[in-house]
Amino acid sequence: MPEYNAPLRDMHFVMDEVLDFAAGYEAYGLEDATPDLVSAILEEGAKFTRDVLAPLNRTGDEEGCHIDNGVVTTPEGFKEAYQQYCDNGWGSMTGPAEYGGQALPASLGLAIGEMVASANYAFSMYPGLSHGCAAAIRAHGTQEQKDLYLSKLTPGTWTGTMCLTEPHCGTDLGLVKTRAVPQADGSYKVTGTKIFISCGEHDMAENIIHLVLAKLPDAPAGTKGISLFIVPKFLPDASGENGERNSLICGSLEHKMGIKASATCVMNFDDATGFLIGDVNKGLNCMFTMMNHARLGTGMQGLCHGEASYQSALAYAKDRLQMRALSGPVAPEKAADPIIVHPDVRRMLLTMKAFNEGNRALTYYTAQLLDQAHYSQNEDERAAAEAQLAFLTPICKAFMTETGLEVTSLGMQVFGGHGYIREWGQEQQMRDCRIAPIYEGTNGIQALDLLGRKVLGSQGKLLAAFTKQVHKFCQANEGNSQFAAELAKLSQLNGQWGEITQRVAGRAMQNREEVGASSMDFLMFSGYVIHAFLWLKMAMVAQQKLDAGTSEEDFYKAKLATQNFYFKRLLPRAQAHVEALDAGADSLMEMTAEQF
Repeated sequence: MPEYNAPLRDMHFVMDEVLDFAAGYEAYGLEDATPDLVSAILEEGAKFTRDVLAPLNRTGDEEGCHIDNGVVTTPEGFKEAYQQYCDNGWGSMTGPAEYGGQALPASLGLAIGEMVASANYAFSMYPGLSHGCAAAIRAHGTQEQKDLYLSKLTPGTWTGTMCLTEPHCGTDLGLVKTRAVPQADGSYKVTGTKIFISCGEHDMAENIIHLVLAKLPDAPAGTKGISLFIVPKFLPDASGENGERNSLICGSLEHKMGIKASATCVMNFDDATGFLIGDVNKGLNCMFTMMNHARLGTGMQGLCHGEASYQSALAYAKDRLQMRALSGPVAPEKAADPIIVHPDVRRMLLTMKAFNEGNRALTYYTAQLLDQAHYSQNEDERAAAEAQLAFLTPICKAFMTETGLEVTSLGMQVFGGHGYIREWGQEQQMRDCRIAPIYEGTNGIQALDLLGRKVLGSQGKLLAAFTKQVHKFCQANEGNSQFAAELAKLSQLNGQWGEITQRVAGRAMQNREEVGASSMDFLMFSGYVIHAFLWLKMAMVAQQKLDAGTSEEDFYKAKLATQNFYFKRLLPRAQAHVEALDAGADSLMEMTAEQF
């Protein structure tokens, strides 16, 4: 059975040595998050995910969830693991203290989230959706709603969902048909069917709080007429405990390709009692708080599956004997050499390592921005962090899931035929990770959001804020002869980023299809440049450690070698995206639908 061990050394490298989380915690007044406490939490998280969650990954996939007359049962061991997760305080780490949370930094919670999702992604979805639900209520709910729901969601006694799409509308939420009819007591009667509802029904928590998009009878057409409602499975009584059962039910479980231990439900609401959250017809704005939280988590899914796949593939490559090295036997005492000696196997493993570690750096860089946006006492700092998060969120979601899918596929390839066999675990990783580029807004939607709304929609300001940061980094290090070539390449790409944006904008003034035709290549180019920026930061830290003298030479030399591989073997892909982007819309749109 595949094993998972949290990559604590690499996590500490990014958190402590590259991004200096401790300085941020001190600056934001988060005194409780001392280096010793952070280290202890990461150590315990590694044990919990290795010993409790990872062993349930395969068994949960094989058993899946069960439904009987609308009642969903999770696989054996999941309910007990979730109770242990709550009892140990993992879910309440970043929650507000007044609602039973530990008020620890969001970035630390995200690091634990990486471990949980890497060990057992299906399990991670149950508390993951709850965190997003709590974030939406915290941002948009009334004080009464916060006091009622956050006191249960924070410790995990209740879980949460987001109920967006319906059978006919997919991503086009302006087409939702679910209706909410006002009642005399201020509540609403919600009626409609929602599909693809992760963790919509299960046996792991006492209650499930659904955030449901619906339209009032007199609502404007399209997205401007959507409101958001809290619709609990059990209506809270006067004391805030579970009261009568609400009129909603899980109609069926989706028969899906992967993450089978996560209950993906069709939810039917039949005059269910709901409560408005936020303003009437502003539901999509409220839901975006939860969706952005989910998109960052989904982006991390690419890292998590990639890390789990890499760990298994690396162990296999060191053990599996096949043929001899081209330069002569490496293990002459054995019948053949381990396959890690072969250049093509190394190409695959290094691609996996480079993307995983680059994605980890991007994940933690984004987590640091979450801390700044949430905890900084400086209004300008908070606004700058929010703006950068808006820019990075679609890139995190799409680039990290695209590369995570590639990494997971390479892990299967390293195993050869054995990777296609269930017992090795790679085929489950492949099935589980395939959803990541699809849900929480397909990667094509993320690309449109990035180029259309975030870059062109801001008149280039969001992009310029990031490219300025990269420019300053290159300027500050222009005297570094060791990395001169890499700095020059990064500087050139950074300037090109603005140039291609101007070219797309110019073409779009003549033909609006140009934005859609360019968006995915623009996003992937952006991801490669951001990785280059982060890899250079990591490589410079590694070199500083080597220059100062260290007992961990292998670790830091591996960083330098991986950075070198990234710049020489992966970063050239960025120019292919520029060429495709500059091809324009004609090559995509000239055929009629009938000619396909």
